[in-house]
Amino acid sequence: MAVIHNNPDYYLIDHRDFITNIYRNAKIDENESFSFSMLKKLFSIINVEKNQSNRKRSHNSDDFHKETLTVKEKYESFIQKVPLGIKEALIKKYKLLETSEVRDLSKQLFEATVFDFNNIKGGNNAETSIKCSIKDNNFLIPPNSRFFCGCVKEQCLKLEGLKFDIVVADPPWWNKYIRRLKSANDKLSYSMMYNEDIAAIPVKNLLSENCLVVVWCTNAPSNIAAVKNIIFPKWGVEYIATWYWLKVTVDLQPICGFGSGSKKQPYERIILGKVGEVKEVPDAHLVVSVPSALHSHKPPLLDLLSPLVKTENPQALELFARYLLPNTTSVGYEPLKWQHESLYEKVS
Repeated sequence: MAVIHNNPDYYLIDHRDFITNIYRNAKIDENESFSFSMLKKLFSIINVEKNQSNRKRSHNSDDFHKETLTVKEKYESFIQKVPLGIKEALIKKYKLLETSEVRDLSKQLFEATVFDFNNIKGGNNAETSIKCSIKDNNFLIPPNSRFFCGCVKEQCLKLEGLKFDIVVADPPWWNKYIRRLKSANDKLSYSMMYNEDIAAIPVKNLLSENCLVVVWCTNAPSNIAAVKNIIFPKWGVEYIATWYWLKVTVDLQPICGFGSGSKKQPYERIILGKVGEVKEVPDAHLVVSVPSALHSHKPPLLDLLSPLVKTENPQALELFARYLLPNTTSVGYEPLKWQHESLYEKVS
């Protein structure tokens, strides 16, 4: 992970730098190697939303109001401590396009990377990244990685007998907004799942004796409760902490204002649990980054999570993956989506 600033309360990370480090000197064929990174324009997130709509019904929950205030206070502490040079460097690096142009580019790339790779599996056992062709499309595959395309429940059954020390899941939570998108354009959405269906995924047998389990979660109270009270118990996992992914513009301002109740927030939850014993995990930690404009393209967490497990070289599993990571098994309908060559550019 390209951590560019941190203290005991937060990490400031550069998602694109992390990607650049993965694809240095990727092998194209027997004679050629090139370095790649994701299109820089996709991280040109430059303006804060103003005059936000209040269409969403307010949730009268003191707990969630206090939580928002906590995240806001941590952000205010972060913005005071982050060196000015880091902020100036991010602006210089990523202030490239107006927001409308970035959104158009993101939509175009999303629609152009819809593939039917059901039941295809593969990987890269080499120590360097490679570029390969799958069904007449070119993809970048990171080192020591594997992928299984298809229904997560079915693919997890195929992994029986393997054990993982870190498991990360980014479930397709049931969402009215995504449902509306699907009715307008099915290329812009994915198959959503009810909480009980997520809990029924056979994850329990894949967890090592001492395992860290991480679930990306929306800010919906019902989904947060489901992770802690339905999904984790069914998987045999004990809840231990909640982190917050704080999404900022290139000048390190929140992408939207801090709301109250169930209104839109500039952060998403990262809920952590464990099986057995792991190292001490801090609570209410911030992971701050300029987000990719690609839909649901979360920043990789493995470099932040690996020091928290007791295994020296942890085996990682990512569920509902849309991209691949080194030393990771990725499972889902679209683990190759953000690996397509159209999303990358050559770098020196």
